[in-house]
Amino acid sequence: MSKAEKKMADNGINTGSSAAGGKKETVMEKKEVQDVTTAESSLTEMAQAGEETGKGRKKKRKEPKNKKPMDKARKKKIIRRSILGGVAIVIVLFMVANSMAAQNMGMMVSTVTATVQDLEQNLSTSGTVKSEEAKTYFAPVAVKVGTVDAAAGDSVRKGQSLLQFDADALAEAKQLAQLKLQANEGGYESSIYKNNKYIAELGEANVNLGVLEQQISDSENYVKELEQKINDKKAALAHEGTLLQISLLDWSDQPDSEEYLNLQKLIQYNSYEQQNNKEVAAWQREIDTYQEMIAAYKEYRSEMKSQKSASEGGSMDSGSRSQLEANTEMEKMNNQDTLTAIEEVESGMTADFNGVVTEVEIVEGATPQEGQKLMTVESTEKVKVEITVSKYDLDKIEVGQSAKISIAGKEYEGKVTKINRMATTNASGAAVVGAEVGIDNPDQSIFLGVEAKVEVHMATATGVVTVPMEVVNTDREGDFVFVAEDGIVKKKRVTTGISSDTDIEIQEGLTQGEAVIATTGQELEEGMPVTVIPQNPGMAE
Repeated sequence: MSKAEKKMADNGINTGSSAAGGKKETVMEKKEVQDVTTAESSLTEMAQAGEETGKGRKKKRKEPKNKKPMDKARKKKIIRRSILGGVAIVIVLFMVANSMAAQNMGMMVSTVTATVQDLEQNLSTSGTVKSEEAKTYFAPVAVKVGTVDAAAGDSVRKGQSLLQFDADALAEAKQLAQLKLQANEGGYESSIYKNNKYIAELGEANVNLGVLEQQISDSENYVKELEQKINDKKAALAHEGTLLQISLLDWSDQPDSEEYLNLQKLIQYNSYEQQNNKEVAAWQREIDTYQEMIAAYKEYRSEMKSQKSASEGGSMDSGSRSQLEANTEMEKMNNQDTLTAIEEVESGMTADFNGVVTEVEIVEGATPQEGQKLMTVESTEKVKVEITVSKYDLDKIEVGQSAKISIAGKEYEGKVTKINRMATTNASGAAVVGAEVGIDNPDQSIFLGVEAKVEVHMATATGVVTVPMEVVNTDREGDFVFVAEDGIVKKKRVTTGISSDTDIEIQEGLTQGEAVIATTGQELEEGMPVTVIPQNPGMAE
């Protein structure tokens, strides 16, 4: 007996009796179907429970209370239904088994193999073509422009005419510069002559004043001596007259005596001497002479003082003379520079190197101000590309690294010539550092101001262990890769080196041939069960 038949018998289905009638049979058939359905449901629940617990426990079947025999037709029908139910149970069990196997197998992952190869790290970017050398031409003098021989955007060769000045205006400016140079030299010579004259007059005045002061002093002293002599002489004569008067009084009682008469005569003579003494008169005349001399000395002294004052005011001290000499020299240099500049452009202004005219700020017939900007030429012999470098590449780029530059479909060789030491902010708000890549072999095909593609060769490594960049992960502790050990995910710490567009160097942590889980968007965690898909044979090489 099959399991289904036994199940039906245990549930009291009588396969041999037909006396109960059609209604009873219908009820029994329904009960039989219900029992089979219940059995299938029970098996399904067991399968689900086994899927959850992994033990596949079965429930105890209920023992029927009454067992009744079944007729053959109903028995065949029940057997057929039992077979169908058994097939359904087998399918359910197969699905449960597959689910349990899948759970035990874990996530399906593929791996890549660490290989040894040569690696090159490049920085691919773009920048703007600029000239490394530019010259701006200025007007040497305020001279009328005759012709402008180049326009903005024109390519020019070294020595090619850029503009010509009006010949007549240039000749006039040249003559004016020569006259200014002559006038400057003449003015200096005149100032020096006057200064020398003042110095001579000042020396004369100083010498004469010294002599005059001495002469005046000596003369005044001599006059004082003469005055003293006159005073002494007059005092002696007055004393003598006094004595004669006293003697005359003594002889006054003898007015007719000879002594009395003689005394009167002597008194008269003394009085005359006091008024008309020759020595006093001579001394007085000498005094008058010296007084005139002193007056003359003093007058001359006044003239010398005025001359000294004028000489001191007109003559230059050492500082003033140095200033005069410096100003004269500067004026001479300015005039000479103007004259030289005019002579240099008498044949016109020409390009100093091969390049492109980038600015023209003058028109024919205009008279520019001296020093006014006329035009600018940028060299095509010394050309660079200005690029920006993000903070992620700053530690990799260095001055001197070679580069490949592509401009308008043509390739050039170059090298990094400059890295700025100050960051700027780009349009996205990110901090970037400017750098310059010089072009080694520029030619006339280069267009200034256009965009250029640049590939800087930053580093190379020969015969190093590498893996694809996407398999390397990073956390707070550093870089790592995922590997599978006995079906379990493990983290393996690595030390990375340079990287190309696709691969990265592994300096420590992996050896050639080791398999690494290829994480392509899968959420892996250490300790997860995984099933490794066999590698493509070509990937293991």
